[in-house]
Amino acid sequence: MKLGVFTPLYQNLPFEAMLDKLAEMGVETVELGTGNYPGNSHCNPDELLNSPEKLKLFQNAVNSRGLTISGLSCHGNPLHPDKKVAKESHEVWKKTVLLAERLEIPVINGFSGCPGDHPGAKFPNWVTCSWPPEYTEILNWQWNEIVIPYWKEEAKYAESHGINQIAFEMHPGFVVYNPETLLKLRANVGPVIGANFDPSHLIWQGINPVEAIKKLGQEKAIFHVHAKDTYLDQANIQVNGVLDTKHYSDIVNRSWSFRSVGYGQDEKAWKDIVSTLRAIGYDYVISIEHEDMLASVDEGLGKAIGLLKSVMFKEQMTEMWWA
Repeated sequence: MKLGVFTPLYQNLPFEAMLDKLAEMGVETVELGTGNYPGNSHCNPDELLNSPEKLKLFQNAVNSRGLTISGLSCHGNPLHPDKKVAKESHEVWKKTVLLAERLEIPVINGFSGCPGDHPGAKFPNWVTCSWPPEYTEILNWQWNEIVIPYWKEEAKYAESHGINQIAFEMHPGFVVYNPETLLKLRANVGPVIGANFDPSHLIWQGINPVEAIKKLGQEKAIFHVHAKDTYLDQANIQVNGVLDTKHYSDIVNRSWSFRSVGYGQDEKAWKDIVSTLRAIGYDYVISIEHEDMLASVDEGLGKAIGLLKSVMFKEQMTEMWWA
């Protein structure tokens, strides 16, 4: 496995300065945002697709530092009921596919999206319960009329450009938010659909990352991995449960908070995650996503790099010699 970083945390640094910094920190690969929620400060598809010279300089900047690009990320909501928002997300997705083809990058990361509750809706409607019965009706309409048809068409588009790994981050607020919903979309669209496995969003839902990896690993459905941690405040959970709409900065009162790797779950938990990924045959990137309110960017990322370097395996497995 290779150690990587999702680079929006250094969006204020110029592209080459960001690469220099990460190379010095011992990172091997970078995950670049191409627009929508991650922004495109380090990888603007419009600029790179329209200029072969800029594209070549871009590739040389990465390669000359001994780095690679693990994936392009265009997290947005192309299913948004606001047609303007949906169109913007859709266009970034399309351009990201074309850029991934040019750069020969196999993985595009993103969100599944979430529609509204009817054709004239203004905002997305994330359904979290089956009763009263209208919620089930909404969910069936979303999947059958919007989600599956859209991603069937876009899977064909991606594959026509040599991209056979669309990696969805399982994120509450979108229709794909756990292994079951990811595999539902995969069953209806095809094996081009898989996971950008981020344990942080699963942990606060009560999902065991190790068991989730095993489940998705049976289907060969993990294409990319994020390393982000979550702290569970058991005192607040025991009173209010895990659904929490308070601002991320209200750490003392929230039921859970994103943390640097090792500050939510302990080192043993990360050893188990890495070991299970290896056991299912995953041998790609572990890309750090840093979103910790209690740590500076440099210190939080540095601590995550240090822990992951200590628990990741770098050598190939040997044959069993004891049995």
